[in-house]
Amino acid sequence: MSRLPTILFTLVVALPALAVGDTAAQAQDPVRHGRALVKQFCARCHSVTRRGRSPHADAPPLRHMGRTFDLDEFPHTLERGISSSHPAMPEFKFDHDDARAVRAYLRTIQQ
Repeated sequence: MSRLPTILFTLVVALPALAVGDTAAQAQDPVRHGRALVKQFCARCHSVTRRGRSPHADAPPLRHMGRTFDLDEFPHTLERGISSSHPAMPEFKFDHDDARAVRAYLRTIQQ
């Protein structure tokens, strides 16, 4: 019984440290960070992996993005703010590091 408070205390202290560690790992790995951003902002409509259909019928899979966009220039577009003529697509604006992380991830899934 006396170990329970110790275990709970350890969990309360360790869990935030693990979360910070995961964030730090993402910052060190642009592909992983980019994947997280793409999942957060794009996956509701676009397929964000190497396979599968987009949830929104009119949203092209991001694995084909390199066919129509210069991925070298894409971070500049994300930093300025990307928008579309499609009314369902919101405008996105990323900071310098996030934009490059998105590009790093997109390069890993291109077909």
